[in-house]
Amino acid sequence: MGFNCGIVGLPNVGKSTLFNALTSTAAAQAANYPFCTIEPNVGRVAVPDDRLEKLCAMAKSAKIIPTQLEFVDIAGLVRGASKGEGLGNQFLANIREVDAIVHVLRCFEGEVTHVENSVDPIRDAEIVETELMLADLESLEKRFDAAAKKAKGGDKEAKALMDVMEPALHALRDGKPARTVIGKLSAEQRPAFKQLALMTGKPVLYVCNVDEAAAADGNALSRKVAEMAKAEGAVSVVISAAIEAEVAQLTDEAEKAEFLSSLGLKETGLARVIRAGYALLDLITFFTVGPKETRAWTVRRGARAPEAAGVIHTDFERGFIRAETIAYEDFIACGGEAGARDAGKLRSEGKDYEVKDGDVLHFRFNV
Repeated sequence: MGFNCGIVGLPNVGKSTLFNALTSTAAAQAANYPFCTIEPNVGRVAVPDDRLEKLCAMAKSAKIIPTQLEFVDIAGLVRGASKGEGLGNQFLANIREVDAIVHVLRCFEGEVTHVENSVDPIRDAEIVETELMLADLESLEKRFDAAAKKAKGGDKEAKALMDVMEPALHALRDGKPARTVIGKLSAEQRPAFKQLALMTGKPVLYVCNVDEAAAADGNALSRKVAEMAKAEGAVSVVISAAIEAEVAQLTDEAEKAEFLSSLGLKETGLARVIRAGYALLDLITFFTVGPKETRAWTVRRGARAPEAAGVIHTDFERGFIRAETIAYEDFIACGGEAGARDAGKLRSEGKDYEVKDGDVLHFRFNV
């Protein structure tokens, strides 16, 4: 599994069009009225990685299995969603479970009616953020009161949890997202903060949906969003959902490349979203290579070898002995595993080894 993103945004900003394009599915009915996404749509897409083809050719694998990225398309939030307006309120629970939030912001004029009757991506971002903050505040206040009662009875865990909740509560009451306090928490407190599953505690990727003409370089509106993202420590990506929808219809890779090139683009918006998402979540890819398959796996940066083994199977982590490791560049340069072994590029790493992006790994384990 790569990582999963909850796609949020106001109605009619291009969320469902983007979701359809990313997953090449027409499950989301992108009709021109606010509440057209009622069931949460979940779509999984393969993460494009040029290295897979090269590794597969070198190892003569029968097939390639890329790692995956999951998108959850949440119904359009409107002003007042945290109080039950529109359909937004009942969908907030779906967002709590995702790793990151993709804020789709409309950065184009057009015939499709905007729910606020004008196009202003900064205002839209603030409306959505405010609704998420209000929902977080309500949930956190209830949990804080419950933890306080337990702490009075001498519950040490409840007291520790209150120490994590308190700064987040202060931030939310001041109108700031919970993620602004993460830097002030200790390494021991961060897992507890993550378990709170606060929507504004998650990293944010702003996706500026522009018209086709601005897809290559963005426009004045997307540049405003980029400035806002930079100030918040978030990331922004320019994408044209209309172009993505057209690209999704093309099955031939050469046709896709030609179409993108004619618009001044080198890659699809999907590739840009994934790259930004990987950077945001600090994820890396490692590979397993054999005659049956060449496969990509995702793990967080800084993960040790046993944790990477556990991504494949829990038994691998439990009975971890060592990881036979070849760097991707060495694997290619030496013509595969045998060449790398002969050249002394295959290393046997223990449980303290920190996995690097592109590592080709073979785990030894005993259960």
